[in-house]
Amino acid sequence: MKKAVITVNFDEEKTAALKLYLEQKGTSVEKELAKSLETLFAKSVPAGVRQFIALRSGNSATVLSPKKKKQKIQEEKISETYMKTEETRS
Repeated sequence: MKKAVITVNFDEEKTAALKLYLEQKGTSVEKELAKSLETLFAKSVPAGVRQFIALRSGNSATVLSPKKKKQKIQEEKISETYMKTEETRS
């Protein structure tokens, strides 16, 4: 899918601090903004439209609402934690 460029004005000092601390966490402003835009998209655009766009782009994955997506992520984290715990016990 073709990507659009979005330009946002933000205070230079705040940007520098944000980059510094996000780098320490192994991420970037761009990655975090992309996640936020995905969340905003899922929250703002009706499910039928999201599904249509997903099908047009060749992504046949189920379109989840923000709440269901967050729940799925939490379930995956719990599952990963459980698997790591089981590996440690072995």
